[in-house]
Amino acid sequence: MALARERAEAVAAEALGWIAGDGELLGVFMGSTGIGLDDLRAAADTPEVLAAVLDFLMQDDAWVTGFCDAAGLPYDTPAQARAALPGGVQVHWT
Repeated sequence: MALARERAEAVAAEALGWIAGDGELLGVFMGSTGIGLDDLRAAADTPEVLAAVLDFLMQDDAWVTGFCDAAGLPYDTPAQARAALPGGVQVHWT
């Protein structure tokens, strides 16, 4: 079940803050997305960047659980938030 878009954006922004709080992880995020620090600061609240944050976070179960534990959220919250943002509809190939 997807979250309301506003709530999804808030979760993604909180996830970005969690990622940014870990300098090493922030470097991995920036390297994997190709976004520079200035561009990240300028576009941090755009739906595209927020979606990229959640896509990145969900690549590693340890990141998901670490973020959710820190934020006091159920572990499925990032996936629900991602589904509410642009490009988040899951494609079923079968």
